[in-house]
Amino acid sequence: MRRSSTRKSAANAAKADTFGSTGIDPFRSAANKAATKELERIDALFQRYADKDGVIGPEKIESLCMDLGVEVTDVRVLMLAWKMRAASQGYFTLEEWRRGLKALKVDTIDKLRKALPALEQEAMRPHSFLDFYTYSFRYCLTEERQKSLDIESVCQLLEMVLGKRNPAQVESFVEFLKNQKEYKAINLDQWLSFLRFCDEIDYPDFENYDSSLAWPLILDHYVEWAQERQC
Repeated sequence: MRRSSTRKSAANAAKADTFGSTGIDPFRSAANKAATKELERIDALFQRYADKDGVIGPEKIESLCMDLGVEVTDVRVLMLAWKMRAASQGYFTLEEWRRGLKALKVDTIDKLRKALPALEQEAMRPHSFLDFYTYSFRYCLTEERQKSLDIESVCQLLEMVLGKRNPAQVESFVEFLKNQKEYKAINLDQWLSFLRFCDEIDYPDFENYDSSLAWPLILDHYVEWAQERQC
């Protein structure tokens, strides 16, 4: 019993040496202080661009892009919105800003600029790309209850989001969309189906395309159009 009591006393003494008389873990306390300081820097950076309504709007996003050295139309700006899970196109709230910058582990413009290449790599990875591709369409739905995007917007978005990954298919499909007259807009199902089409269908011969399967009709029409041009 005495030995047990001695060991317990020694353990308590060691604990007291580690945590001090206050009983507070200094390492945890230091980490909390560092996290608080980081959040303060993230918030201060947000305030540099926020407007009087307390959000970063379109004009200030242009200023942000200038400071980052990228064009507003650069796909990495869309990837940044994706990382923030921004809900409204052209606007970043403080909560979204915090979410994105904390995930990227950045709290200054210089750090954010240097993080953009890694962000692009992350978004283009197979396990991330479907989520980014889906988000990019939904992000562009600017009206309440809007379900589809006009053809011009779809063409621009395809070139931005998918153009580097599947350049030949995107160039061909965009040409088809611009020349056809039947479709005025594209919905999310059609948008997602084109990504699956790029991943699964042989191009440019389309040998394994089966129109009897569950492909949207617009892709049937696209394949017919493309094959006629090859004759």
